[in-house]
Amino acid sequence: MKLVPIAVALVFVGPVYLSAQDKPGPTWRPLFDGKSLDGWEHVGPGKMVLEDGVIRTEGGMGLLWYTREKLGDCTIRIVYKTTSKQSNSGVFIRIADKPKDEWYAVHHGYEVQICDGADEFHRTGAVYSLSKATGSPSKVGQWNTMDITLQGQRVLVVLNGAAVQDFNPETAVIPERKKDYEPQRGPRPTSGYFGLQNHNDVAKGTEVYFKEVSVRPLD
Repeated sequence: MKLVPIAVALVFVGPVYLSAQDKPGPTWRPLFDGKSLDGWEHVGPGKMVLEDGVIRTEGGMGLLWYTREKLGDCTIRIVYKTTSKQSNSGVFIRIADKPKDEWYAVHHGYEVQICDGADEFHRTGAVYSLSKATGSPSKVGQWNTMDITLQGQRVLVVLNGAAVQDFNPETAVIPERKKDYEPQRGPRPTSGYFGLQNHNDVAKGTEVYFKEVSVRPLD
């Protein structure tokens, strides 16, 4: 008779423990499915080419932006590959309105930079010219995973598992704007459009490839 309550207790506790451990978190929602660029629009020079299930940059300094929604608090995951240290691209976030040209996003959004051959304020993981990247874990010629978390005003970037950026425009010491191509200083909205930059017109062999663009809400 004494064994029965013990067995019942074990049966009861077991499922409760497993359900707590296996509780699913928010799932990733793909914004690029590898099959088409439906929902995306390109502005400015150059273009983004869809080939073999990935997006490839080509020429000019243009912007491929996602038209279907603005993003607020969330994490954006970008899986990309560069072909040289001079490969130049970026992920634009918090774009205030639908961009009419490639420069609108520069001055009315933030760019999380992709370029390994630059200084800490302009290299991969930096919020371009506003907040330096604190590490350089990206790898040329290999697939890299960049997670960009938008949380209120904060922008956090994890690159290949390493935290490289924690930018809060309300508390950061932002350097003076020195070049006309650097973004105008000032606030950005906490909900905005986002896009991918193509900027490989400096030399051949500087293409950037994207094979995943996904988003998920914060836990």
